[in-house]
Amino acid sequence: MSDPYLTESETLLRKTIRDFVDRELAPNASSYDLNEEFPSTIIKKLSELGFFGLTIDTNYGGTAGSTTQLAILTEELARGCASTAVIFASHLSLCTKYIDLFGSDGQKRSYLPGLINASTIGAFALSEPDAGSDAVAIKTTVSDIDNGFLINGTKHFITNGREAGIIIVIATRDTNLGSKGMESFIIEVPASGLTITPQKGKMGIRASSTCELHFNNVFVPFDNRIGKPGAGFEMTMRILDIGRILIAAQSVGIAQMALESSINYSKTRTAFGSAISDFQAIQTMLANMATEVEAARLLTYRSASLLDAQLPFETTASMAKLFASKVAVESADKALQIHGGAGYFAPNIAERLYRDAKVTQIYEGTSEIQRIIIARKLLED
Repeated sequence: MSDPYLTESETLLRKTIRDFVDRELAPNASSYDLNEEFPSTIIKKLSELGFFGLTIDTNYGGTAGSTTQLAILTEELARGCASTAVIFASHLSLCTKYIDLFGSDGQKRSYLPGLINASTIGAFALSEPDAGSDAVAIKTTVSDIDNGFLINGTKHFITNGREAGIIIVIATRDTNLGSKGMESFIIEVPASGLTITPQKGKMGIRASSTCELHFNNVFVPFDNRIGKPGAGFEMTMRILDIGRILIAAQSVGIAQMALESSINYSKTRTAFGSAISDFQAIQTMLANMATEVEAARLLTYRSASLLDAQLPFETTASMAKLFASKVAVESADKALQIHGGAGYFAPNIAERLYRDAKVTQIYEGTSEIQRIIIARKLLED
């Protein structure tokens, strides 16, 4: 498949990662999901290919590159295994990118090389039991002591929490200060006073760990605060804006695989003496899926291109996440309908895609939050 809106290097990247996914990731995705197994072998191979350095400063071991390339890579990973795409994006766009954009030279020299070669897995801790979409409501606190800080509180729904060696933690000086009290810190794991508890029972994305983090007087050296005091909210919102592009790309990948698996199954499954692909009802579903997937892909690439061009991208990123996640959920639903009873049982791919798709409408800003962001921009004077 050739796309005139992709450069030669972007087309080559897509072919390279698609071949890798088809050969090494997709055949193992159901096993990773059923066993809730972290795909460590795949993560190692992705690091050897240099993918964890995409968009990261070359002075610290990164490979530079564009957000569009990162979106292509994330889409292809999600097409093979949504869990792997989440692990990858959380590590790179939420943790590594945070340090790359806002860290001091010393922090970059200390932490970026290990994150880029994936010898250290990164995580990002913002969400709390009473603070999800409302980030300003966080209650995890930071206080000053000699030579550093103490962090107390609880975070939950933290991706990569079980495997992480580095966690970016957002805490507040005072809950009464709102966004002005928020600060960001680098915590090395294990850390005295930090308890990590895996959260079981996820509906989908099961090969990606999700954990609760409890901080009991966890010490953070002074040099491990990122940015200036009170700058945590602004930096975090910037990172989440970028991250939404990758959630949109993940959604496109899920939807694309839903389409591909539905096409393949409809050609081989027979009913009433014909392949079900001959039935107009099936053809209508496939046509609608294909059109919506392509529209979601183009909107996602547009948001990435705006960021690469250093143009305002935030609203478009919210649109991309809103629309692409909707397409992922609806495409997975159609795929399950096309697969029928066979699709309802694991390890059928339609069953896994159906479970994996839903969370794209929830994390890194729910669909309702994206609509608020978009509407506020539309209503600005």
